[in-house]
Amino acid sequence: MVREGLAVTAAVLTAVAAAGCSGDGPEQAKPEKSFYVSLGDSLSVGVQPDGKGGFGETKEGYTDALYRSLNDRDSALRHERMGCGGEDTSTFARGGMQGCEYPAGSQLAEAEKFLRENRGRVDLVTVDIGGNNFTGCAYDDNGEVATDIDRSCVQEGLERAEEELPAIAERLRSAAGDDVQIIGMTYYNPFLAALLLEDVNQALEGGGGTSEDLARYADGVLTDLNSTLTKAYGAQDIDVADVSAAFDSGNFDVPAGSEGDVPANVAKICDFTWMCDVAQGPDIHTNAAGAREIAGVFEAEVRR
Repeated sequence: MVREGLAVTAAVLTAVAAAGCSGDGPEQAKPEKSFYVSLGDSLSVGVQPDGKGGFGETKEGYTDALYRSLNDRDSALRHERMGCGGEDTSTFARGGMQGCEYPAGSQLAEAEKFLRENRGRVDLVTVDIGGNNFTGCAYDDNGEVATDIDRSCVQEGLERAEEELPAIAERLRSAAGDDVQIIGMTYYNPFLAALLLEDVNQALEGGGGTSEDLARYADGVLTDLNSTLTKAYGAQDIDVADVSAAFDSGNFDVPAGSEGDVPANVAKICDFTWMCDVAQGPDIHTNAAGAREIAGVFEAEVRR
């Protein structure tokens, strides 16, 4: 009986070894990877001024900051980064933006293809689109912030957003399915910094206007765009990261104790973008602090 017991024990140990087990217990299966898909314009790919008057993509955008935080909780999560600098609602949906070429023809079509092919494996989609519908209306031929905004250009951009954003939201929801969380965002107003740009102030005063007029006009435009974004996303059960609120975009009050009587919204633009940096800017893109701020607004909306 003792010999039989020893024989059985030896057989069991041999089988365990053959199965690749160790004294620490069975080997754990690797979790199947899942995806965080980020879509959008230059903010989504961390575009930053390069110090030479140009721009370049970096790994310091808000989507990268958000992914790092999400990956800390789920190491199997992968970041599918599809954004492209310069995209507006029209090029996002139909293609045609130089430097933003996609095999499927447009960023939206590429996203639809990926989402459908990876049904059940996508945890989150984020998107920022619409800000470029009229940013070109705010610059002169030298690439400087214009003192005479092309308001007909702005209006045309807003009308395109009203027409195209609902279709974009609907297509994303259809491709992702009902169970995938999608989060869009509202925009901050970089042109509030006109209140502090001396050359802009001088030019405006020479033309009979004021920097406050320009800042408040820009605030009204962003309010209209953000309203369109929120409505379009809400209709498709897409959550909204309210970046405009986080940047105090509509708050022209001067906080108590503020140095230089700087309004709250202007201070946030200076803190979170390159608009007040005379060495690198003015540039509308977020700096590292701004990217982290936007990532935090998105993360607060992520379903646990």
